[in-house]
Amino acid sequence: MKKDKLTKISITSVFCALAFIMTVILRFNVAFLSFDFKDAILSIIALMYGPIYGIVSAAIVAVLEFLSISDTGLYGLLMNFVSSATFVLIAGTIYKYKRSYTGAIASVCFSVIGVTIVMMFANILITPYYMGVTVKDVINYIPTLLLPFNLCKALINAAATVVIYKPIRGVLKRAGIVPNDTNHQPNKIKTILTFVVATIIIIVTILILIKFLNGNIELGR
Repeated sequence: MKKDKLTKISITSVFCALAFIMTVILRFNVAFLSFDFKDAILSIIALMYGPIYGIVSAAIVAVLEFLSISDTGLYGLLMNFVSSATFVLIAGTIYKYKRSYTGAIASVCFSVIGVTIVMMFANILITPYYMGVTVKDVINYIPTLLLPFNLCKALINAAATVVIYKPIRGVLKRAGIVPNDTNHQPNKIKTILTFVVATIIIIVTILILIKFLNGNIELGR
């Protein structure tokens, strides 16, 4: 095995472990939905090494969650994978063809849109079988629960990615693990403004999630 590939696998394994730990520590439920920050960690893998590494990592973390802390069985495994895989696939693919600071931001913005749309369809197709309800019941919960939850979750993970990506990449670059990219050097003012905006998005979105979505909502009540 080539050294470069071995390095990628090693770093990916570390980030998978970190994503799982983040899921264990910072996971909470909104009705039958689970909120966590793992997509922010998984997207780092996709941005550095491409969408394939990101998707494989999403599968690994989803299985680890299924085998340990999940209480939603195969339904949770499938939905977790679809959500994370969609996020990292979009982010990794866009950044692969536009490797710049702007490209990184654009990639996670499109991930927010993509995940929100995909999860609406996934809930309509899959949730009725798991919850024992009709498709109409699920559709009724789209504007009040499913849409705001998936949008908030994707926004927070996207903003978190923007906050942590550059520092993490900088550490790995100084360690010689990832190459220096001259297209990835925004000015300091732009970096600070992006960090501040992303942090505000995280705080505001969490407050909205706490205020308007609560764990007492149950599908079919």
